[in-house]
Amino acid sequence: MTPSVPVVLPDVLAFMQLLWAVVHGVESRSKRMRSEIGVTGRQRLVLRIVGLFPHLSALDNVAFGLRRRGVPRRVARERALAWLDRVGLAGKADARPGELSGGQAQRVALARAVVTDPAMLLLDEPLSALDVRTRADVRRDLATYLDGYAGVRVLVTHDPLDALALADRIVILEDGRVTQVGPPGEVTARPRTPYVADLVGTNLYRGRATGAHVELDTGLQVVTSTGSDGPVFVVIPPGAVSLYRTRPDGSPRNVYEATIEHVQPLRNRARATARVGNTTMAADVTLDAVSQLGLHAGDRVWLSVKATEVAAYPA
Repeated sequence: MTPSVPVVLPDVLAFMQLLWAVVHGVESRSKRMRSEIGVTGRQRLVLRIVGLFPHLSALDNVAFGLRRRGVPRRVARERALAWLDRVGLAGKADARPGELSGGQAQRVALARAVVTDPAMLLLDEPLSALDVRTRADVRRDLATYLDGYAGVRVLVTHDPLDALALADRIVILEDGRVTQVGPPGEVTARPRTPYVADLVGTNLYRGRATGAHVELDTGLQVVTSTGSDGPVFVVIPPGAVSLYRTRPDGSPRNVYEATIEHVQPLRNRARATARVGNTTMAADVTLDAVSQLGLHAGDRVWLSVKATEVAAYPA
């Protein structure tokens, strides 16, 4: 993500020392560990190994960093309680870590990390242990906090929704190599690898364009609404793919006969994956449409995509 304040080498070294201290000291529970977490600079992190102090209540765990900075006990506990309330745990303020579920402990760790307004935040899968509803609530509160946060923040996640909701710049790593960098809107609209396309849930192909016509590497012909020449990526959003039992009438420029490979329910819709020759294409349809069309693996169907829904950009 783009830092809001400059980061110089000594800051990075201090941060890495703190990271090492927490990862390697989380079992020791020593005074030295407590000192390093509470005093070293203004960096904070949230790890999936949450490292809460087992002898302190949730409230005192969250207030710990404030107290180590000299904030009066009453003020520190008020600020800590406010953050516990924001993550939905005000009723667990007096509970020890051993009395909390994994998701609750994760939320306490998150509150402890942000309550001190640190200069840097490393959020390593901060929402991974939360149930679906709690995750949405905490993600919303965290997004609100980060919007007004003046420091550097780095979010590590495998969940594209977390990245899209919390980041203003996304860096994609594949096999230890950076494959794409950009704002969330750019990454979702113009993925550059199959992995990124899978993350954002879209159809991505490579091909060669001649004007508005593109021949995909799989041999499929696609018509776009804009002209281009040379190697291109082609994106067809699943929501732009219409599915029929018979060849559709009207003016779609891209019409294909296909075979359904499988149908996967996705909450309030379903994703049908179909094969057109050597090309696989996903289409999002309503659950009612699945029922009305009686879609099953092996069925022959027709797909249509408007040229205006197809995006082509240089490869």
